[in-house]
Amino acid sequence: MEKVTRFSVSMEPRLLRAFDRRLGKVGYDSRSRAIADIVRSYLVDEQWQDAGAQVVGTVTIVYDHHDRDIEQRLTEFQHTHHDAIACTTHVHLDHHDCLEVIVVRGKAAKVRALADQIITAPGVKHGRLVCTAASGQLHD
Repeated sequence: MEKVTRFSVSMEPRLLRAFDRRLGKVGYDSRSRAIADIVRSYLVDEQWQDAGAQVVGTVTIVYDHHDRDIEQRLTEFQHTHHDAIACTTHVHLDHHDCLEVIVVRGKAAKVRALADQIITAPGVKHGRLVCTAASGQLHD
């Protein structure tokens, strides 16, 4: 493991108290770990701004499975973009709604465009792209 570098951070007491409360709620055992995760997230966001960067993420959607056209469109997306879609997971939420999680990878611009196509497809009730970094690009 690489050595760590200590540095100091200054902030307003009210902001620090709010930060500490949040850390306690989510289970961080130290400010250092939380700040490292925040910085890592910031760097991942920056990576996604580079259209040519290799990225991975998930597209999560909810749709009504009685709309057969959406199921056909999703299958077509998967076959047309087999190079960018690694896999999908399908969950039946209730009698009408299904949740699908689609793992996507590739160049940031292509992945974003594909996610936009899926999320805005007729029949999709809700969707979101969650961005992360490709293997080896997360700074430990």
